[in-house]
Amino acid sequence: MTAALAQLPPVPAVPAAARSLFAPATKWPRSGIATTSAVQRFARQASPAAASDPSLLCVDPGPLDVAGGAGRRATDSDTVADDWDQLFVVVTARLAQILGEPPATGMVMHDAVADCMLALTQLQALRARQRGVDRRLEGKLRRSSGALAAAQVELRQARHDAQHDSLTSLPNRGSFDVHLSQALHRNDRPNPALAVLFLDLDGFKPVNDRHGHHTGDALLRTVASRLRRAMRKHDMVCRLGGDEFACILSAPGGRAQLSQIATQLFDAVSAPLEVAGLTLKMRPSMGIAQCPSDGDTVATLLKHADAAMYRAKRSQLGFAFFDRGVDL
Repeated sequence: MTAALAQLPPVPAVPAAARSLFAPATKWPRSGIATTSAVQRFARQASPAAASDPSLLCVDPGPLDVAGGAGRRATDSDTVADDWDQLFVVVTARLAQILGEPPATGMVMHDAVADCMLALTQLQALRARQRGVDRRLEGKLRRSSGALAAAQVELRQARHDAQHDSLTSLPNRGSFDVHLSQALHRNDRPNPALAVLFLDLDGFKPVNDRHGHHTGDALLRTVASRLRRAMRKHDMVCRLGGDEFACILSAPGGRAQLSQIATQLFDAVSAPLEVAGLTLKMRPSMGIAQCPSDGDTVATLLKHADAAMYRAKRSQLGFAFFDRGVDL
């Protein structure tokens, strides 16, 4: 082969249109129209048959891989591959034309062109196989990315479910404990000013027993919604379980402001409500414990707020502040 190529005549100058096709990939046309036009110009100089037959310039890029979703998106590598395919068609068409002509320079030229034709065909087949492999890998990558995104959504949902009450969508007891513990142990506030409000619904059990759990659940969802709307933006309300709720009140500002907050919550919950065609009226009882005067741990504050709530329930006070001399 080397000896045969050594006997070939000097290579003629490559037309300008052809040189543009052999330019670096970063300078190739980036649209099918421009690329096809350049190939056609070269085809007219290299092979009248290729220039006159549009089918030679229309290369099927292969089936679209839609296994991963909406299909492949065209990339620069796809453009480069299409440019190569079109150039391959034109060059091989010209080589085929030369092979069909009477050998003008003897069998040496004929054999060299045949070898080039074979090498180009083998290279094209190799590129086609590699492009198929690339597409399959891209499909797997898209499917893996989709599965990862779905797993992340499921993880976020699982985390939300673990931290929230399934009936009311309020933060649950575990979330309450975590948030209160974090508030109590902030490094910049060794003794933070906050309060815990414990709320219980008077007479909820008789309503639940008489009208059924469906009505009781609807009532609890309504109460939870009212509490959420009545709370300040930087405070937190949770459902501890049953008809018991708890609130973390940050920067309460003393008993006067706490009394105002408790009154607002009382009015919001005790307003008449419509549930399953029934008009019901629930009365809450609330107990309030302040940090650090009434405790500085999650368990102590919740215990003391609960004790104050039971005193408010017994005396029908609406709400009461924890009093060590009375509640212990």
